[in-house]
Amino acid sequence: MSTMETHSSASFSSYADHMQSLVRDLKKKVSVIIKGGTGYDRHLKAGKMLVRNRIELLLDPGSPFLEIGQFAGHEQYDEPTPAAGVVAGIGLIHQQFCIIIANDPTVKGGAYYPLTVKKHLRAQYIAMENHLPCLYLVDSSGANLLHQSDLFPDKEGFGRIFFNQAKISALQIPQIAIVLGSCTAGAAYIPAMSEQTIIVKNQGTIFLGGPPLVKAATGEIVTAEELGGAQVHTETSGLADYLAENEHHAFNIARHIAYHFNRSTIKIPNINAIQPPKYDAKSLYSLIPDTLKKTYAVQDIILRLVDGSVFDEFKPLYGKTLVCGIATIWNEKIGIIANNGILFSESAQKGTHFIQLCCQQKIPLLFLQNISGFMIGKRYEAAGIAKHGAKMVNAVACASVPKLTVIIGGSFGAGNYGMCGRAYDPRFLWSWPNARIAIMGGEQATNVISTIKENTLKKQNQCWNTEDKMAFRQTLLNQYEQHSSPYYASARLWDDGIIDPADTRDILGLSLLIVKQGPIQKTQFGVFRM
Repeated sequence: MSTMETHSSASFSSYADHMQSLVRDLKKKVSVIIKGGTGYDRHLKAGKMLVRNRIELLLDPGSPFLEIGQFAGHEQYDEPTPAAGVVAGIGLIHQQFCIIIANDPTVKGGAYYPLTVKKHLRAQYIAMENHLPCLYLVDSSGANLLHQSDLFPDKEGFGRIFFNQAKISALQIPQIAIVLGSCTAGAAYIPAMSEQTIIVKNQGTIFLGGPPLVKAATGEIVTAEELGGAQVHTETSGLADYLAENEHHAFNIARHIAYHFNRSTIKIPNINAIQPPKYDAKSLYSLIPDTLKKTYAVQDIILRLVDGSVFDEFKPLYGKTLVCGIATIWNEKIGIIANNGILFSESAQKGTHFIQLCCQQKIPLLFLQNISGFMIGKRYEAAGIAKHGAKMVNAVACASVPKLTVIIGGSFGAGNYGMCGRAYDPRFLWSWPNARIAIMGGEQATNVISTIKENTLKKQNQCWNTEDKMAFRQTLLNQYEQHSSPYYASARLWDDGIIDPADTRDILGLSLLIVKQGPIQKTQFGVFRM
């Protein structure tokens, strides 16, 4: 049954208004992020280009740019850190998909916060998974020393960046560093570990310890240019390979280097030549309820994402709370797994079967998450819900085909796992602005915690008055509302970004072209408990 039969036109109008409000808020937040940090004026006075202008010059004219982690660091530190101080994304250079990791020196001089490191690492993992050349636009003062204990010594700390560079090189994936400003301390290893390095004259500097540290440690007085300027590293140390007269020249050199990568080129398809969905993309707004408590037919969402609105559904009469089937997006074949309610044993088994089929045929998988979890209760436990759910989790974990995930509603509990949440290595994971991510819904969590507290007080012969109980519950609800927000999640890089639902089809199409660049290994499943 489609949503057209289950909701009134008034509901559609209300839903559209609600989603449009969320999208407006999203775009307002994005507009603030792309302006950069508080060092904007100082940066321009120094005659340097803004980070997004740098990226635009590096890419092919008209190239798309699939930005990663745009909300990283959002409201996470005492001072604003737009995009966590580093812009990362994928675009075309001489028709080759490349990943760009570019410091934004308007944000605390391009210093690395813990989430800056996490975002840089995420971009490198995308490069490794999809075999994408890396271009590092370096303009950074290095690690933010006030946060050193959270970004330095752990496995996923600052040093992992250089570990990854070594691994990327071993995979024969090209890496170019373009030094556009300061490149201090640990950041100096980025150009040092890249295959080819460009440095801008009288602007770029590379050193393990800057002039103040050199003076403090050795007593030597030296200028930044004398210590690690462009001529030092191109003429004497050999750390840099190309001397650029200015930033434009540096990007021109980088593009010439990329031209000789000798990799397969990509042609973005002519969108007008691809059969579009039968429904306008913005009609998605009217399908998504204004609360997660309301249901809808997820097939209606799928028909607005796939070519020609053609979706060949698998086992449509069995396990109906999970919708599976094959379609194409931008002429690229995709297996789709989408929630149509809570996961029962039948739907979990159906999902496992479908994943096996797609792995056998090397078809990428798209997960559309709107899931409260797996069904609970005496009857369902006895019927093996945990056992059947584990099969699906096992299949998702082991599937080696490229996996894409979009959180289009709720993402709760083990449903997040079975539907390929962040822990299950989707190549890309996006969220809609109505998304909610938590171990359980706020009301359920509040009821559980309140019940436990009330029972504890009763055992202690204490009375919990209604006023205190309601205040306790409201505090918990507010906390869950805040912590399950898509912005809370995206700030911590639990996804790759929050997107306008109307842009989903094009983002998925671009993602499918990108993941084709990486190899698909044969899937080896573990033991399924039968």
